[in-house]
Amino acid sequence: MKIIDKTIKYLGYFTAFILVVLVLLVVYDASARYLFSTGSIALQELEWHLFDIIILFGIAYTLKENAHVRVDIFYASYSDKNKALVNLISSLFFILPFSFLIIYLGIDFVSQSFIQKEMSSNPGGLEYRYLVKVLLPLSFIFLALVAIKDSIINFNVWRSL
Repeated sequence: MKIIDKTIKYLGYFTAFILVVLVLLVVYDASARYLFSTGSIALQELEWHLFDIIILFGIAYTLKENAHVRVDIFYASYSDKNKALVNLISSLFFILPFSFLIIYLGIDFVSQSFIQKEMSSNPGGLEYRYLVKVLLPLSFIFLALVAIKDSIINFNVWRSL
């Protein structure tokens, strides 16, 4: 369990670093475009790819930190035992099945992109599109690991109270 926490913690640090890189890249791209009338399709696509990293890897980190969106109007008034039960049901019946579906479908999605040597359809765009597509199943593997860890913890909390 500690290895999952440590992995997701460093994934969060990596995501924060990518966010800083994205901000600097957007500032550079916007400045070049509006001040010097130059631009790059590859840079614009790189911005989207970095945004993908932030969103997809941020999902698992957010769940680990218990900072995801929920209907707190009801949840806040629940007892610890009921909160653990809601979290357990959410993980087992929503997060894990959805994660496994995305992983299963995503592997074929990535392999097709790799086989076709998919690249940007824009002239001057980025090559190796499958590299960004591999983030989809990978991010849901991380999410599933966090959900499994949380399920075990919430089951133990529910059982002990």
